[in-house]
Amino acid sequence: MKKTLLVASCFLFVLFGCRTYEAQPFVFEKPVDTTTRPINYQTKKIYEAKGIFADNRFDGARLNDFKHLQNELYQVTIEPENMPINPSPYYAFKLWSTTDKNIQLELNYTDARHRYAPKISSNGKDWTLLADNLVMLAADSVNATLALEVGADTLWVAAQEIQNSTHARAWCDQIAQHSDAQLSVAGKSKLGRDLLLLDIGKGAAEKKDIIAVISRQHPPEVTGYLAMQAFIEEIMNDTPLSNNFRKKYRVLVFPMMNPDGVDLGHWRHNAGGIDPNRDWAVYNQEENRTVANHIVRTAAEHRSDLILGLDFHSTYYDIFYTNKVGSEAIPDFKDYWLQGIDSALGQKSRSRPSYAQTPVSKNWFLKQFGAEGIVYEIGDSTPRDFIEQKGKVSAIEMMELLIFR
Repeated sequence: MKKTLLVASCFLFVLFGCRTYEAQPFVFEKPVDTTTRPINYQTKKIYEAKGIFADNRFDGARLNDFKHLQNELYQVTIEPENMPINPSPYYAFKLWSTTDKNIQLELNYTDARHRYAPKISSNGKDWTLLADNLVMLAADSVNATLALEVGADTLWVAAQEIQNSTHARAWCDQIAQHSDAQLSVAGKSKLGRDLLLLDIGKGAAEKKDIIAVISRQHPPEVTGYLAMQAFIEEIMNDTPLSNNFRKKYRVLVFPMMNPDGVDLGHWRHNAGGIDPNRDWAVYNQEENRTVANHIVRTAAEHRSDLILGLDFHSTYYDIFYTNKVGSEAIPDFKDYWLQGIDSALGQKSRSRPSYAQTPVSKNWFLKQFGAEGIVYEIGDSTPRDFIEQKGKVSAIEMMELLIFR
């Protein structure tokens, strides 16, 4: 009898103990169906029309067709990976010509209006905003036409600076040169790409409070990604504040949540045809399930509390999305944090609190851990030097608030 009870007890311990190492499913007031849907893959090739060549054979490219219309007018077609979709028509391609030419290039969006101001580059690394007088919007603002100089040298054209999974790996490698940062792979995406993880902290991890940072759920949202990089780089700085912060806290960084979507040049979705930031409830998508389970498992194994989750995004302007019901672990954090950022930058931040009704990351942090969840949005066209400044300032203000907690 005792042996039977012991076996049953062990079975229950294993059964329920394992459950604590996985993210819980949640029912939200406004659920979203995140069942995998088909996507349309772009054909990777070199297009040619009247002596002009267009190329999408690189990670992060988006180009669905290229043709000559008339005289010096050419057209690229930019299509989404599937529908319905958020109107974020991302594009990226290379151009060259057999002879030097001044051309007009129409960006033809099949299911959206022009959103991203075009950038150009001669090497795919250093980017310049195309001058306003070289960008002509259609009367209905749906399509845009660019005035470009093309020749034998490659001209890169993109909606945002190209930051694909290879760039993310290089950045992580750089951060991981510091002894307080370890780079690993939390798991794989649907198409087998690495879900990179930077584990930041000094000393023993046991019972150390955790801050989680995620980025690039949505492929075109590069400005939020740049802010995340500046934020983490400030945490890694050799200053008394940063050094003491790394001793007290552990930071888990998932810099590219959607590497498939990024490398495929998607407007919004992952390779499962789903917006990852609507799958923080049932985890139908590999990326969400892997990251959510890894965070839960890490906290459980080290008997740690996750107190803050930051999710870096981009939209039309800078804004912070917060929860009306905040964290009991760090009460009033978001209010003091935003006040500190505003004071340091000399301007008022936009913020929008809401109740946790939808399966997005900030609501998952609150429901899963009782943690403060914040979506950190940067504008599509926010100046890059200001993005860096804001990323560093927000890291300093966070560390100052939490170090004396």
